[in-house]
Amino acid sequence: MSFLRIQNLCKTFDRVVAVDHINLEIAEGEFFTLLGSSGCGKTTTLRMVGGLEKPDGGEIHLGGQCLVSGEKNLFIKPEKRNMGMVFQSYALWPHMTVFENVVYPLKLRGIRGSAAEKKVAEVLELVGLGGLEDRPAPALSGGQQQRVALARALVFSPKVLLLDEPLSNLDAQLREEMRRELKALQQRVNVTVIFVTHDQIEALSLSDRIAIMKFGVLEQVGTPVEVYYHPATPFVRDFLGKTFLLSGKVHSATDQLINVEIQQHAATPLVIQRKSATLSDNGSLAVGQSVMVAIRPEQVELWGSLPEGRTNMIQGNLQAVHFLGDRYEYTVVLGSETRVLVSPASQHLKAGEKVFLELKSEGISLWPHQG
Repeated sequence: MSFLRIQNLCKTFDRVVAVDHINLEIAEGEFFTLLGSSGCGKTTTLRMVGGLEKPDGGEIHLGGQCLVSGEKNLFIKPEKRNMGMVFQSYALWPHMTVFENVVYPLKLRGIRGSAAEKKVAEVLELVGLGGLEDRPAPALSGGQQQRVALARALVFSPKVLLLDEPLSNLDAQLREEMRRELKALQQRVNVTVIFVTHDQIEALSLSDRIAIMKFGVLEQVGTPVEVYYHPATPFVRDFLGKTFLLSGKVHSATDQLINVEIQQHAATPLVIQRKSATLSDNGSLAVGQSVMVAIRPEQVELWGSLPEGRTNMIQGNLQAVHFLGDRYEYTVVLGSETRVLVSPASQHLKAGEKVFLELKSEGISLWPHQG
């Protein structure tokens, strides 16, 4: 049963549709991420869930309670929704100490004295800030400020924690460290999290499920593995990570396999499992039909010579080699096109040589040709 349910939610700003009638169901204790580029509607969705933005239509339910309903003319105020929120800027009060910042939500709820002190001490220990109660907020590092913002959002035991790009202001190394800490914290507290980000690594590493948005519409909702390896739309395929695309035509097809001839030189047609094909609207593929073969670069293996007994091999020319420490980056020419691939540092090929690309059959997906 869903814990947080969003039904037909929509929002328009000056005739620009920010959120376009989306539907979501989020389980209790789930780490759920809204992922997309700037302007896709993810933060607007988060703000409507938190009550900081009033939707034009639709409903939001938390547990058995309806928080928002245009039809019922119902709008529960933010402070009555039992949700904690961490903003991108952290929004700490600079004139207050760590304790004063964190205790503030408890004061608003009438919790004071030793009860409040106990709760603040517990949550500061939880986020790794025990002993810093009297430190002025401006004297903290970026990572410490983020922890204070998390502590303030968690101190009153909210049902839902809303996180709006909370790691974006940190440097790369600290962001990676805080990403691990945030996931561990969520699992210890077992709070339901809705996390907004444009960072794919954050989304893939933190989330139980991801909703990918584009122009206010949900393109796909699924686990990190599902959306990465089994994208539902070309946008999701190309937005997440890197995609190696090849043009081709259907050579033959059975109930289980599809053979595709590609324009770049291959000794034999590629063999693709039918279950890996994203078919056209009528669900069929005709012999001679133009298609796109897609595969993640990490599922392409480079060979310096043609190996025996391998399938789905493509010949190319190695144009450039770049050493990146733990790996090599190779620029490969395939016909009139170039592709960039990586290989472990243990495999060193030389520019100007012929190379052979093995496309792992389990990683190939097939798409109708666009345009």
